[in-house]
Amino acid sequence: MGKQSRLNRYACALGAWLMMLSGCRVGVNLPKADLSMPDKYVEAWDGMGDTLTMADYRWWEIYGDTALQSIIDATLRNNRDLASARARIRELAALKRVSVASLLPSVSAQAYGQRETLDYGGDSYKGDPEVGLKATVSWEADLWGNMRYAADKSDAELKAAIWSARAMQMSLVAEVATSYFELVALHTELGIVKSTLAARRESERIARLRYEGGLTAETSYLQAKTETARTATYLPRLEQRISDMEGRISVIMGEFPDGVDHAVRTADFKLPDRLPVGMPSTLLRQRPDIRAEEEKLKAAYARVGVAYTDRFPRLTLTATGGLENEELGGFLKSPMSYLSAGLLGPVFDWGKRQGAYRAAQAAYEGAVSQYEGVVIKAFSEVRTAIVNYTKVQESYASWVALEHDAKATMELAQVQYINGAVAYLNVLDAQRSYFDARVGLSNAMRDKQIALADLYLALGGGWDPDSL
Repeated sequence: MGKQSRLNRYACALGAWLMMLSGCRVGVNLPKADLSMPDKYVEAWDGMGDTLTMADYRWWEIYGDTALQSIIDATLRNNRDLASARARIRELAALKRVSVASLLPSVSAQAYGQRETLDYGGDSYKGDPEVGLKATVSWEADLWGNMRYAADKSDAELKAAIWSARAMQMSLVAEVATSYFELVALHTELGIVKSTLAARRESERIARLRYEGGLTAETSYLQAKTETARTATYLPRLEQRISDMEGRISVIMGEFPDGVDHAVRTADFKLPDRLPVGMPSTLLRQRPDIRAEEEKLKAAYARVGVAYTDRFPRLTLTATGGLENEELGGFLKSPMSYLSAGLLGPVFDWGKRQGAYRAAQAAYEGAVSQYEGVVIKAFSEVRTAIVNYTKVQESYASWVALEHDAKATMELAQVQYINGAVAYLNVLDAQRSYFDARVGLSNAMRDKQIALADLYLALGGGWDPDSL
């Protein structure tokens, strides 16, 4: 067996051994997150099932409000923060490709021609031409798993960015829906004020006629005028709040402030006593903010691995082959090859790498606490949303009854006043009570809609993977 054959066998054996060794990596022992969660959100709430949750549905379609659906679609298309998050995802996807490519050999090629002249001793110049065509393959053997930890970190950072974007999408949908419900409630209140103002002016006209006819004292007429003026003061404040809310919605939609299309008044709807909320453990699957923190935790773990393996030597193999000759005529008959291996490792760096490793460990411990805190916060948000969902229905039922009774009282007081049975002050009190009841009922309707949106948001609904 020739010397060259033995060298080739040794080289193949060495390469196989390095490939096998690079398939291993040094592990790091770090504490896990504590994810012990209660079995129920609220003891008195039994939900509906333990696997299905309302977060699996597109809840805004339940209302059948096409204006709201258009606003949400525009928000998901045009919101600038969401667009920035999408760009960040593309950036991290490209960086992930860089990390994965680092695991593979790199190949480069070089074609060159050169002529060097030398003059040793001052006698005469001597030419030293050379032409060459070479290819170089270079590969760093991932002996300790350093580059695989780096690739895992890039992968986790990309997934964290994706889940963070979905969490942002979820929050934006809830925010724009809540703002929309508030806008509709403000327009409803504005309509109530305008109709009440018209009624006040009619009452003022009747009070003036009765005063001029000598049927009542001037006090009743002045009280009617005062109440009309008082009601008129609500208009500018409401119109300002409507303008502010429309501006807020336009900004969320990613558009310049302008008027916002909306329903005249949202239709009443009855919420069921129980909605499917799933088990607390389903939050770990459904809530994108929790999934994002989970991926950030994985990235922090991978950073510890990178810092830990940075302390070990690195082995780089290089192979160059091609053609090289002084004369172009014999170029194709002049093969060349070059093999090299380099082992580079830290000897003394004043504790730099050890410090980086300790810092990565501390960052991981912080990520564990952050993750646990997000899980606890999510559980608390669902619990609060469930309680609010239950109580807002009770409140709405009370406002319905109050508005009905206040209207009947006002109508009776008006009849009695015309017949001279009661003073005008009784009519004013009844009108104020009815006005407050109408506004309160409108706000209760708004609260009912927002309560459902808040519960849906807390359960992790409102994001659509296809929109990213």
